[in-house]
Parts: sequence; structure tokens; C-alpha cells
Amino acid sequence: MRTNTYAIPIRTTMLGLLGVALIALGGMGAGAILERDPLLAQVGLSWLRYGHGRDLASMVLYLGLGLVIWAWIRLGRLVRWGEIGDFAVLVAVTVWTLPLLFAPPLFSKDIYSYLAQGQLALSGYDPYTVGPAVLQSTLSENVSWVWQHTPAPYGPLFILVAKAIVWITDASVILGVVAMRLSLAGGLVLLCWALPGLSRHLGGKSAIALWLVAANPLVLVHLIGGAHNDLLMIGLMAAGVLLVLDRRHVLGFVLLSLAFSVKATAVVIVPFLVWIWAARLEGDKRAQFRKALLPGLATFLGTFLVCTLIAGVSLGWIPALRSSSMIINWLSLPSAVGDFVRMVVNWFVYVDGGIFIGVARALGSVVLIWIAYTQWWASRDGEVRDAVRRGALTLLAVALLSPATLPWYFTWALALAAGFAWSTGALVTVTTASLFLLLVTFPNGDTALYSWGYLAFALVVSALAARSLVKPDPFGLSSRYE
Repeated sequence: MRTNTYAIPIRTTMLGLLGVALIALGGMGAGAILERDPLLAQVGLSWLRYGHGRDLASMVLYLGLGLVIWAWIRLGRLVRWGEIGDFAVLVAVTVWTLPLLFAPPLFSKDIYSYLAQGQLALSGYDPYTVGPAVLQSTLSENVSWVWQHTPAPYGPLFILVAKAIVWITDASVILGVVAMRLSLAGGLVLLCWALPGLSRHLGGKSAIALWLVAANPLVLVHLIGGAHNDLLMIGLMAAGVLLVLDRRHVLGFVLLSLAFSVKATAVVIVPFLVWIWAARLEGDKRAQFRKALLPGLATFLGTFLVCTLIAGVSLGWIPALRSSSMIINWLSLPSAVGDFVRMVVNWFVYVDGGIFIGVARALGSVVLIWIAYTQWWASRDGEVRDAVRRGALTLLAVALLSPATLPWYFTWALALAAGFAWSTGALVTVTTASLFLLLVTFPNGDTALYSWGYLAFALVVSALAARSLVKPDPFGLSSRYE
């Protein structure tokens, strides 16, 4: 079937728009709302924060989530059938993003930490040595208790962005949330620019890549609605990778360094790109590697140094990366194994659970280093698809084997892997995983990973939605699809 390049599925796009509008509306009472919300109080809607009002807001929000999932699956069918192309997906992404830019924080309170870290820097504190609690401000009071005394684990570029936003908005929480989202949305723009080019190099279809990442509810709801700086990081990373594949190596490494200066994870893909650069140079293997490594390293470190100097911060964020180990959930395989062993042992004798978690995480780090090295060494021929594929697998391993894992961490690998050709089975699997990860956090930011009845329901919903991507009537209720 020939694709109608500029066709737009109006009903599907409007269905998603209705969904995100309901999510934004429901988030006013059920989201990660402020401790004291002056906006709700002024318009007489404070009742949405409590009791039956909160229950009603939750119902509206989950109805919106259902509509967004439905719209995304419908859009995916049209992409797979070749009825629409990149333009329709980009229109849907734009329309579905706009209401989320102005919604209350959804499924996470991390944005309050970002703003408080920016206020720390603006107030003369070092955000890499003290936590938001020292501020005793409107911004800091909304930070989750878990991070009140935790230094910032983010790079100098992000601290600079947060500092600028707090200055521009005069430390307003509501304006700060919107401004931070607008800044992070730049990562989505970069993703939408990079994905077609990555697909061209990696053999996939650009419309599927855009649908799988940019229009994915996991990205829109968690990275836009939840306002996570991962979005800016993966946007810069994807754009940097594309520039390297397009033989604009130096500029690509500049963007990769900027991505690292937002969040450290971006550094994982860099060694794989050195092989790609080296394979295009003259000389034997050692000479090629040296000729690529030296300018690549100089560009990467030089850009990072400039960011650090402009931001006026130290390297304290690198040891602060350990702070994430405070999170314990079973999305991290080492944490899951350690917690399971602790539970079994404690059936017979009480032993401090931290021992098992610590040992499992140490072993997980060893396995991760082994995977990263073997994948990197196996890509030494510098073949583009092989190197990027192995880099994406390593990013997936980082998400799975890190001491702490959160649902949106899996977008790191997906941002690059989306450019490959996908089999039907793989597409269904990733769709199921995306929707399940979307649902394993409650709208107020609390984890649902230990609410087993809810998780079972979420898994069934996710699997049925993914199945309907390839079989629009999974229950066989309509004769139209027989």
C-alpha cells in the first residue's frame, strides 16, 4: 500500500488529544501536586486534592490514560499498514504534547528537585554537596522526602538550565514547572529530528521509529508529564549519534558531551562511536583507533569542561550518582535478586537485608562491566548497524543492572534501537513493555511495583493493547476482522 505522505488521521489524533487533556485535568487532583497549591485555592478547586474529589480526579486521569493508549495503538496500526507517514506521527506528537506542557507534574515529583537544585545554585550553594532541605523555600518543601538531603546527581549543563529557569521565573513553582517542561521538550524536538536519520542508517522505517519513541505514552506521559531530564539527555544523544553516522564526527561528539553534561548515562554510547569514526580513517587498526580517539576525547572533554566552567560547579555530581542506590525496586535485576534472597533467608533467620542487596548489586556491576566491554570489543570493526545495536544493548543492560532502575530508564536504549527494522513479534513485545512500564507508577509518583493485583491488571491491559496492534479485534468480537 502506498503511503499518503501528508494524510492525518483526524479521529485518532483527536482521541489522543482528548486523552492527554483528561490526564492534565485529572492531574490537578491526582498528580504529584504541590503541598500548597495557590492556583487551585484561587479557583475553588482545592477539593480535588482530598477524599472523593481526589478519587474523581484519579478516575478522570486513568480514563485519559486509556484513551491515549487506544490512540497510540490506532496510530501504530496505520503506520504499520503504510497508510500514514512521518508527518502524521509528528502532528500527533505535537498535539498530544501541548496539554502536558501545562499540566501539574504527573507520576513523579522529580521536577521539584530539579527546580530546588537550580535555586541552590542561584543562591550560592553547591548543589553537589547539599540537598534542597537547606533552602527552606516553597520550591524545596515540595521535594520528596527521599531527596531532601541528597546532592544533585546531574551534570553541569542541567544545573545551568535549572538555575536559569529559577532566575527567569523568580522561583515560582508553577511557572518553573512549565518553563522546565518547555526546556526538556527540546529533547523531544531533537528526537523527532534524529529518528528519521537514524532509521536511514540503521535500516528501519522512520514512521515506525517516530511512533515507537516520540509518540510513545511512556515518553509523553513520563518524560513530558513527569518532566524528567532523561528526555533532554536522549534527545541530545540521538542527535549526536546521527551526526556521527552522517560523518560530522566532531559536532556529534559535542552533542554527546552535552548529553553527558545533562545525565551521565549518555557516555555509554560514546566508545562505540569511536569505532565507527575509526573505521572511516586510513591506517592499520591501531592507527585508526588512535586517530579517532584523540580528537573524539578532546572534543568530548573540552565541551564538558566549558559546560562546567560556565555553570560554575565542580565535579561533585559524579560521586553524587551513588545517591540513586537509595531506590530499591525489582525493575533493577540485582536489587530484585538481593531482595528475594533476603526474603527467603528471613523465613528461617533474621539477617539485615542490606547485606544481600549490597552483594547482589556488586555482582550486577561486575556483570554490567563485562557486558559493556564484550559488546564494545565485538563492535571494533566499526560497522554502523552492529556498533549502534551493541551500544543500544549496553544501554539496556545499564537500565537493567544498575543499582536502581525507574520505568523511564528503558527509553535510553529505545531512542537508538527504534531506528532498526522491527519484526512483528519484537514490536508487540516492546509495545507491551512500554505500556506496562507506563502503568507501574501511580499518578502521585508513588510506586505500584508491589501492588500485585494492580500489576496483574496492568500487564493484561498492556498485552491486550499490544496484541491489538497486529490484531485489531483480539477477542474476535467483530466480523469485520474475521
